[in-house]
Amino acid sequence: MASKPSVIISAFADEAANRRTALEQMTALAAIGIRNYSPRFIDVLGDGKIEHVVDLSEEKLDRLLQYHAEYGVSVTSIGARVGKVKLLNVDDGSHNKYVPFDEYLNGEVAKTIRVARKLGTKLIRGFSFYHPRGTKAADHLDAAAGQIRRIADACAAEGLVYGLEIEPNLVGETGPLLAELAKRVNHPNMVLIFDGGNVAAQNKNPVQVFEEYLVTVPWLGWMHVKDYRIDPALAWTGVVDEERLRNFVPANEGDAGHELIFRHLRDHLGEIQQRLQKLGIPGFYLETEPHLKGGGQFGGFSGPDGMGVAVRALCSALDYSGIDYNLRTFADIRQLRGF
Repeated sequence: MASKPSVIISAFADEAANRRTALEQMTALAAIGIRNYSPRFIDVLGDGKIEHVVDLSEEKLDRLLQYHAEYGVSVTSIGARVGKVKLLNVDDGSHNKYVPFDEYLNGEVAKTIRVARKLGTKLIRGFSFYHPRGTKAADHLDAAAGQIRRIADACAAEGLVYGLEIEPNLVGETGPLLAELAKRVNHPNMVLIFDGGNVAAQNKNPVQVFEEYLVTVPWLGWMHVKDYRIDPALAWTGVVDEERLRNFVPANEGDAGHELIFRHLRDHLGEIQQRLQKLGIPGFYLETEPHLKGGGQFGGFSGPDGMGVAVRALCSALDYSGIDYNLRTFADIRQLRGF
């Protein structure tokens, strides 16, 4: 009997930690059975100072690496903020920052690359820039693609891969827009990250979400897993606001249609993984970012209980779809204990 195609389950562990401490995050991952995570916000020393991972000192990064070894954890990607600034220096009434691009490239992007190399990952998660509020994202594709290409160049120079995530309110807010960016950037070290919950949050039904997923598949690098239940009372205004960020649910309970997506993914995992292996990526990551207790512009929260619920829902959907996955086993425990 042929073996089932397999994915690597990962998580944004800061969503599982009430106080964002490194020890909480490592403990939650180990208890749930996950070996991989993308660091984002973290209190390394447990002294109440929560920092974004790209702002950590060398000493704190060294401490974090010690925790990784102790808990048997590897880094999937850097959960970066790259690309979550204004594309143009336009006062559009938003609170988003504008940073001149050369300054941004030598600042935020360079910091992120440094941390990726330090923590031993080839992947950086990023975004496609905020276009001026009230304008059409499609009118800014060339400008965004030009900046993204330079970020991908900087990543490639260090042997890294830039993953561009679909997210509302940014230039790449839909599947077709994200695919068009990929075509225009046309860089071997840039892949796309699909997130069905980020599409459903735009009041799109499972069939529409699936159609947007399909157009990203030629460049698909990995996937974030969250789900969203549409509230008919929230009419779509063209932007995702804070009210909408309350409606995230486990992966098998919302309108993102993960089972439809996963069944297609199952049949195409082999070819996707062959493409990723050429970039030095060990497999296809499904990364839980469930936002079950709330979301925001730069992250979300689920708690240790919420993360457990989210991972079990993901596993249920994968089982139904015929996709295998690896959680920790007794053999892993023995290895960590030195048996």
